[in-house]
Amino acid sequence: MSLITTLTYALPHRLLSSMARALAYSDNPTVSRWLIDTVTRKFGVNLAEAAQPDPRAYPSFNAFFTRALKPGARVADADPNTLLMPADGRISQCGPIDNGRIFQAKGQSFTAAELLGDDAAAEPFRNGLFATVYLSPKDYHRVHMPWTGTLRETVHVPGRLFSVGPKAVQHVPRLFARNERLVCHFDTDFGPMVMVMVGALLVSGVETVWSGVEIPRYGDAITVKDYRGANITLERFAEMARFNYGSTVIVLLPPGVAALDTALQAESPVQLGEVLARRIDAA
Repeated sequence: MSLITTLTYALPHRLLSSMARALAYSDNPTVSRWLIDTVTRKFGVNLAEAAQPDPRAYPSFNAFFTRALKPGARVADADPNTLLMPADGRISQCGPIDNGRIFQAKGQSFTAAELLGDDAAAEPFRNGLFATVYLSPKDYHRVHMPWTGTLRETVHVPGRLFSVGPKAVQHVPRLFARNERLVCHFDTDFGPMVMVMVGALLVSGVETVWSGVEIPRYGDAITVKDYRGANITLERFAEMARFNYGSTVIVLLPPGVAALDTALQAESPVQLGEVLARRIDAA
């Protein structure tokens, strides 16, 4: 285990994230410019594809970090029977959910029930599919819909704020089921679909297109919001939510509706709109 990963067990996660939030939202030009320049240089951010390519035009680091892309910078796969990659980043892991268990890394796994915070909600995915996508600090940080869905409910599950980088994923048991997260349940024409926005160390929050900031600072109880009857339907490829720092999104699909793209494997670089899976039950 790396020294940094070891230290994350002892670090005051919430205090560090609160400090990071203050810096991220600061409108002090000296602070925001230093942060933007540092991240752009260190991680090789491609601002040429941003809707606003001028780094000095962003009023805060968070505005830069959640930047929009130019029209056409990402396009949805042309086959209407493909489920789309929800974000830029890298595949952490993907594959079948084995009797309710989701593979994290060699020697590490967790249950869908732990991830969702609810045994009954996890049952439809017991032998389904999952894909875990890691967004690094250089990536576009808006998450889009793999498939058209109507929002049923969201569940904020409080927890830790471990790093979700590759080293931590390898060594922190049940990492994604321990970190704070927002579970978004959608109803689709093939059944339920879940998108889990997993928080991480220095992540200041998660925002959704339907409700703005969704993760409280910092709640200790599970919070459920019922959206049945609200008629919030998001189309395939539409923006769903955004992270205010690098993190991870996990997609859960029920069995028998799709097959993951055969090219996907751990550490595969991916882009929003590429093929995540192909429908196998489409007429």
